[in-house]
Order: sequence, then C-alpha cells, then structure tokens
Amino acid sequence: MVLDESSAVSEDDLAAVAEQLGRHPRGVVAIAYRCPDGTPGVVKTAPRLPDGTPFPTLYYLTHPALTAAASRLESAGVMKEMSERLGADHELAAAYRAAHEEYLRERDALESLGTDFSGGGMPDRVKCLHVVVAHSLARGPGVNPIGDETVAMIARDEPELVGSVLPSDWPGVAANEEGNEQ
Repeated sequence: MVLDESSAVSEDDLAAVAEQLGRHPRGVVAIAYRCPDGTPGVVKTAPRLPDGTPFPTLYYLTHPALTAAASRLESAGVMKEMSERLGADHELAAAYRAAHEEYLRERDALESLGTDFSGGGMPDRVKCLHVVVAHSLARGPGVNPIGDETVAMIARDEPELVGSVLPSDWPGVAANEEGNEQ
C-alpha cells in the first residue's frame, strides 16, 4: 500500500497534478495517495479554496487512468446497485456512514464548512465513484467499504493498472490477479 498523506507538496507534485488535470490545481495541502510508480493519484484539498470558495471534496482523484476507470464504472451504472445494497445491508450502511463521519472529522480538522455534506453521496447513497475511490486510496483499505470495493472492481476490470497505479496489496486485488491469469 502506498499511503503518503504526510508528504509536503513540492512544485514537481503540483506540476504533475496540473498535467493530470489539465489545469492548475487549487487548494492542494498534501499528496494523499501516490501510485506505486510514484506519481500523485489523490490530492488532499483545503475545505476552502484560496479565493474563499467552499470546496467540500477533501480527497480529489487526479490520476487520469483512475478517473477514467471510475468514469467507466459510473457509466456502467454500478452506483444504483451499490445504493440498493446500502438500503438492504445494515452492516454495509453502518460502515459507509462511519466513513462519512470520518471524512467530515478529517475535513473539519482543517476547517469546518458548517455542513454535513461530505461527498460521493455519503452516507445514504453512492453518487460519485471518484470521491469514494479517492477516499479509500488516501486512507487505505477498511475505511470506506464502497470505495474499497470500487478499487477492487477497477483492478479486476483493468488489471494493467495494478502495480503501477493501484497497489497490488489492496484487499481483493490479489484474487483478481489470480482470476485474470486463467
């Protein structure tokens, strides 16, 4: 697992993120996840942008391969099934709510926006896979169950990302790799 939330943001990091996004990044306070190849994958952003605009998305997915993979899953409609499972599986719903609460605590530790909006549809539905994947990669497995599941789905669907963009030791990834060898 490559977690690097404490890393200072260098000019090289900001340049890499700008290239990934196609624009200058705003409000970056840390590289929250580095891909195994060393490139930034997720940035941690200030709750308020430099111009004062509230920005509730604490973790922002930046790596183009990851954003494209999340977009493909969204286009396939997986959020509907995930949201339905939240309504039926009380244990999953409780874990997802805990992820939402942890997200808010982390963001509020930087600056409170006075809102309980976190992102990605948390805590009641799955709206944006980019947010939940960014949260999972930034915090590591076991914090956001929907994000964890989505990371494993990306690894299953796009095994070429494992080891360069996605960590090979992510839960469910090793089994995905074995399944893809058959």
